[in-house]
Amino acid sequence: MGSVLAASAAPAPPLPPGFGLPPLPPPATGSGPQREAKNVLPNPGAFEQCHQKVFPTQVNGVRLVLNKALSKHFQLSSTEDSGYRFGTVFVGSGQAGPAEFYPVLVGDVDSSGSLNAQVIHRVTDRIRSKVVFQQTHQQTFVTWKADTEFRGEDFTAAVAFTNPDVLDDSHYLQSVTPALAMGGHLVYRRRPGDEASFLSLVGRYTSNFVGALTLGWASVQASYYHRASDKLQLGVELETGAFLEDSSVTFGYQLDVPEANLQFKVINSNWVVGATLEKKLLPLPLSLVLCSFLNHQKNKFHCGFGVV
Repeated sequence: MGSVLAASAAPAPPLPPGFGLPPLPPPATGSGPQREAKNVLPNPGAFEQCHQKVFPTQVNGVRLVLNKALSKHFQLSSTEDSGYRFGTVFVGSGQAGPAEFYPVLVGDVDSSGSLNAQVIHRVTDRIRSKVVFQQTHQQTFVTWKADTEFRGEDFTAAVAFTNPDVLDDSHYLQSVTPALAMGGHLVYRRRPGDEASFLSLVGRYTSNFVGALTLGWASVQASYYHRASDKLQLGVELETGAFLEDSSVTFGYQLDVPEANLQFKVINSNWVVGATLEKKLLPLPLSLVLCSFLNHQKNKFHCGFGVV
C-alpha cells in the first residue's frame, strides 16, 4: 500500500533514527519467572518496515545538498536540484535510546513557497505520534496527516487520518512466534460521490534473512532480504497489480567497500538497470554521488551526480 499523502519533489531533510522501545528487562531468577519470560514475544516493530529494500534512489541532473549543524539540537540544510529547498531540523533533549531523541521538528520550503513540515514526538514509552503538513504556494490548499502508533509487548497498532479526503489508515502487526509476525492494513476513503475501503494482510518471517508477503484484493507484494556479510546486502521484490495488469520483479544488492564507498546495483523484469556510487571525499565532510539508470525497453538513459 503506497503512502496516501503525496511526497514532495525533493526529499525532506534527514531525520534522526526512528523511535524504538527500550529492550525488555532480563527475567528474574526462579523457575516461575523464567518460564514466563520465555513466553514473552518480541515487539514486531513498525508496520512500514516489513518490506526491507536495498534499491537505489534515482538522481536526475545535478543535486547539491549542504547540511550545517548549528548546535546539537538545531540543523540547517540547503538543497539545489530541479529547484531550491531550504530546510531546518530541531531535535529535543528527550532521549529514549542511544540515538533516539524527541521531540523532532522538520520543515522545508522551496523557491515557489510550498511548505512541508512534520512534528514527531514520543508521548510515552509506548506511544509515538507524528503530524505532517503540506501547503502549496497558492495558499489555498493545505494537506495534513496525523498518525499515532502504540507498541505493546508483542504487537504494534497504528491509526492515521488525512485530509482533504476523509481517510482512515489503520494497521496492526502481531508477533505470532519469535520469528513470525502477521497483521493487517485497512484504508477507508471518503470523498464527495466516492467511498471505498481496502484491506490487505501481511506476514513477515525473520531468521538469518527477512521474507515478507502482502496480499490485497488488487495487489500482491513479496520481498526477500538477506545480509550476506558486513559488506554485502541482497534483496528481491515482486510487485503485481490487478488494476494496471502489470507485474515486476526487482533484484538489487548493496556493497560497502572498506574506504566507505557505497555501491548499489539493481535490475528488474522491465530491463531497467541502475547503479549508484557514493564516495566520501575525506578529509572534507562531503560525499560525491554518481547515479545512472538505463531502460532497455524504452531506450532511455538517465544520469546524475550530487554532492552531499
